[in-house]
Amino acid sequence: MSEAPQHFDVAVVGGGPAGLAAAIALADVGARVALIAPRPAVDDWRTTALLGGSVGFLDRQGAWAELRSVAAPLRRMRLIDASGRLFRAPDVTFDAREIGRDEFGHNVANGPLVAALSDAVAARGDGIVRFEALFQTLGHEERRDRLTLSSGETITADLVVAADGRNSAVRKAAGIEVKSWSYPQEALVLALTHSVPHHDTSVEFHTEAGPFTLVPHGPGRSSLVWMDRPEVIERMAELDDAALALEIERRSNSALGVVGIATPRQRWPISGFQARRLSSGRVVLVGEAAHGFPPIGAQGFNLTLRDIATLEDIVRDMTQPSAGKALDGVMTALRYGRARRLDVAGRVTGVDLLNRSLLNGVLPMQVARAAGLMLARDVGPVRRLLMRAGLGGG
Repeated sequence: MSEAPQHFDVAVVGGGPAGLAAAIALADVGARVALIAPRPAVDDWRTTALLGGSVGFLDRQGAWAELRSVAAPLRRMRLIDASGRLFRAPDVTFDAREIGRDEFGHNVANGPLVAALSDAVAARGDGIVRFEALFQTLGHEERRDRLTLSSGETITADLVVAADGRNSAVRKAAGIEVKSWSYPQEALVLALTHSVPHHDTSVEFHTEAGPFTLVPHGPGRSSLVWMDRPEVIERMAELDDAALALEIERRSNSALGVVGIATPRQRWPISGFQARRLSSGRVVLVGEAAHGFPPIGAQGFNLTLRDIATLEDIVRDMTQPSAGKALDGVMTALRYGRARRLDVAGRVTGVDLLNRSLLNGVLPMQVARAAGLMLARDVGPVRRLLMRAGLGGG
């Protein structure tokens, strides 16, 4: 007679920042969690801007103490229209002090972020059981779901959290479709050294092919996200370090002085998608299993942490009144889908429109964009509203 599979309150699939943070959050409200994911690769040179309540969220998880010394504060954000079009938008600077904050957030490299979250997972002891295997199949039983793994193991769970990225195998197994689209853009990502201080200011040059963004990444160091036409990114990626540094200096108007290339380069195609549902049965989608969009305004991971915080609150609410009873995964998933629908749809749509407004040379679009940024520059309440919205405040 075969041995019964291990049972958990929650199975989290995915070992990136989203999966690690979800496992910690749900373990902290008393759920017994299975974390299903091989150890992540460490060759990701990208950075993540943690805005608004994201730092506090990671602090509660015990990860921020490890990140504080390597995170760069973001106190100001400056937008510069470098499109050269007939109607140019005015330069706008957003300062966190105007909304009563010392900073908008912090920028941190993905490698240390994953390491800090992994350490926080380990600190939960038996509350999180890690399976270093790939998810393979999902089966539905009367009161729980059954997951088979590449290791040959089988587990069951009352709730399944898909945190396994854009090509989520769990999302596909749950039968959730996505609406996806692409842009005529790629991104070049790397870190720079520079001779002029950044003064904790992120600078975003808006060009006709997309934003060229420099984000503080420590003293004398910034991370670059350069979105442009694929043929331009391909040409830039093939330059040697000296030639690429000179091109970056030119494109940034030497705002950071003499530039040096500090890390290997990474290229990413730019696309967007949104899951047509955020839950199905006992499955919920978080992070890039649910939504993806261009790296504009540092919205991606902060939206992911709001997904997880909402799920954490729902699981806490669902388990406390019925202590000792199994988590109702179907009801939890229904509540989660309803709770996250508007925030996710609004962020995906907003970032999509911002990106398309740069790519679209139609005169009315140029005028509307310039007028909007003029309002942001000249009308304090509008500027403050935009800052709060960017931090996740509605």
